[in-house]
Amino acid sequence: MPAYNAESTLERTIADIPEGTVDEIILVDDCSSDGTVELARSLGLTVITHETNGGYGANQKTCYRTALERGADYVVMIHPDYQYDSRVVGAAIEFIRLGICDVVMGSRIRTRREALDGGMPVWKYIANRCLTTLENVALGQNLGDFHSGFRAYSRQVLETIPFEKNSDDFVFDSQFLAQAVHFGFRIGDVPVPVRYFDEASSISFRRCITYGLATLGVLGEFYRHRCTPWKSDRFTAEA
Repeated sequence: MPAYNAESTLERTIADIPEGTVDEIILVDDCSSDGTVELARSLGLTVITHETNGGYGANQKTCYRTALERGADYVVMIHPDYQYDSRVVGAAIEFIRLGICDVVMGSRIRTRREALDGGMPVWKYIANRCLTTLENVALGQNLGDFHSGFRAYSRQVLETIPFEKNSDDFVFDSQFLAQAVHFGFRIGDVPVPVRYFDEASSISFRRCITYGLATLGVLGEFYRHRCTPWKSDRFTAEA
């Protein structure tokens, strides 16, 4: 769980994870100003704290590095803001365990009505649909939601993808999926009911524009690496 000021929603997110589904819950706190760390420790979570705010991508890097160090076979990343339904954690893992997928995304957009009824702003829905469609075409996928904060990975995925070379900001997610496609991993998705409410984290319209443009840059980098002599370290396996 990459966390930042999640005190008001963390306990509800944890409570919905079915008992016996996971062996350990790791929370990485990115220098929160509320009581996230104290609450996480009281709930029995493994807590890692950043001394300074590193950003969303930097937080995920610590999450995955720690999970690998602690011997995880499967890793599920879910935001602790109660926006994503953590009851489906087990279902996502099962698709990987059965060898059907290597990466499983939680899709918030099973239908337009469902996404909007869940509180997703109209402008965010339209932006998601446009960007996801473009990414599906560019990367040869058929995913319902490229920008979900619910993701499950096999250990092999995290050991193969050089995610430490990715951005420390939000575009980390887009870079990671492009890398997963490049390295030949199978990506699928499961429907995840979504909740938009005041306490749920969400980036502003301006940050969304920056993120969208950065994602287009990721697609350009993906094709530059594949089609030209100018290679990217992000798409080169570690020696």
